Amino acid sequence: MSTLPLPLALADDLPREVRQVLRPGESLQDRSGAAHVLPSSFLRVDSWSQALETPLTEHFKLWELIGVDVREAPLLRSFPRYVPCAVVLLASALELFRLAVGTPVHVAANGGYRSPGHALSRHASRHCWGTAANIYRIGDTYLDSREEIEKYAAIARRVIPGVWVRPYGPEDGQADDHLHVDIGYTLFDPVDGPDDSPSADAS
Repeated sequence: MSTLPLPLALADDLPREVRQVLRPGESLQDRSGAAHVLPSSFLRVDSWSQALETPLTEHFKLWELIGVDVREAPLLRSFPRYVPCAVVLLASALELFRLAVGTPVHVAANGGYRSPGHALSRHASRHCWGTAANIYRIGDTYLDSREEIEKYAAIARRVIPGVWVRPYGPEDGQADDHLHVDIGYTLFDPVDGPDDSPSADAS
């Protein structure tokens, strides 16, 4: 039995028009020109109510990491939607951060998963991998100053292994009104069913 919170959908399971937007297995280039392969394993989300009800960790539900506006590709604003499986790894990383700060952590609209067809998806944004989050508020504190952003950035670096945090500032590649955290170009291709590895006594 799968331990995933929702059904697994592989690239070949996707409707053709969805594949054209998500581009599974294709490459996007980052700012330096390096190519990164897009996800090919997705969770199928059948409704917004399902997203509201699906926990990824103790303190994060799926809806918090998939909220988008009209800048998302029209096809991907309706359901079913397909979200990279690595979003469960992002939620686990955010859970470590949530436990460290001891108060609710709020992710902005368009601040979690965004498809390659989203208007804000440039230069192989890690948001397209489902591995990045833009946090705009922690508890009652809005992250709109250098002091607050750098304070919580230090906590994120301390508790999330391998995390990358955008430096404070107004320039491209920086952030001055949110805390951007991500766990890189992470692909998660889970086993969905019996373990098909060779048995220990196989010759």
